[in-house]
Amino acid sequence: MQDRHIGDVRVTRIEEQMGPGFPAKDFFPEFDGETFKAEQHWLAPTYFQPESGRLMTSIHSWLLRTGKHTILVDACSGNHKPRPGMPRFNMLNTQYLDRLREAGVQPDEIDFVMCTHLHVDHVGWNTRLENGKWVPTFPNAKYVMSRTDHDHWSALAKKADTEVYQVNTYNDSVLPIVEAKKAEFVSGVHAMCGCLTLKPAPGHTPGQIRVDLDSRGKRAIFAGDALHNPVQVPLWRWNSVFCEDRELARQSRHALLADCVEQGALLMPAHFGSPHAAYIKANGDRFELDWDYDNARGR
Repeated sequence: MQDRHIGDVRVTRIEEQMGPGFPAKDFFPEFDGETFKAEQHWLAPTYFQPESGRLMTSIHSWLLRTGKHTILVDACSGNHKPRPGMPRFNMLNTQYLDRLREAGVQPDEIDFVMCTHLHVDHVGWNTRLENGKWVPTFPNAKYVMSRTDHDHWSALAKKADTEVYQVNTYNDSVLPIVEAKKAEFVSGVHAMCGCLTLKPAPGHTPGQIRVDLDSRGKRAIFAGDALHNPVQVPLWRWNSVFCEDRELARQSRHALLADCVEQGALLMPAHFGSPHAAYIKANGDRFELDWDYDNARGR
């Protein structure tokens, strides 16, 4: 468990699971075999498993300790959640909360849960099962989410043709938060906690947000699912199959990467394998990764 320090803010990665996910050829709508092969020498084996053709994917939260607030960015998949058709997320029994405690934080010490978007692997630990009822896992927290994203998934959960796992995700991991009056809805650019700015990053979902951190002039950007795999840094035009508006997702991804370059901000995505975060450099029409190995650059 590795800490990074962005100015005065201590950032810790809390892992839920790590391993092979979707086949690369199925995950990227723009997939081209020769283009992907040209990147494969640096992707394998940490970010791509050649023998299976699958992308290596981490599912984790980022824990932020500012000195005044304790903040969780995204809440992974959760335990005991029925996700038919999505075996990686179905009826899990992980040690996620134990890892949070190992990092020195109890669930009741979380002040804010930042939901970058409301997909299955980002909101699961919003709630836990207690006596047959879904209750807030972090009882003293405000759960910050996009009004646009909430309204989108709330409407879909009521439609008969929506996939069951998506309906369940809203009903067991978002709706109980709203009913407990723990949800805080945001729109547009929103500053909070003295060091965070929430900014729209739509396309992957209609209301996805990114979380920009600025402490003593040091910066990081928590990207949600603006990108899933490091190959989407040089190949930033490539979307995931789960991006709902692909052109808008592409624009948001490019803007985020360009901001990382301009600001010297550390890119902190939700699904990259080790070392899980990177600085970004521009190279013509491409971007390149400058890995933050062991935080050795001391930025």
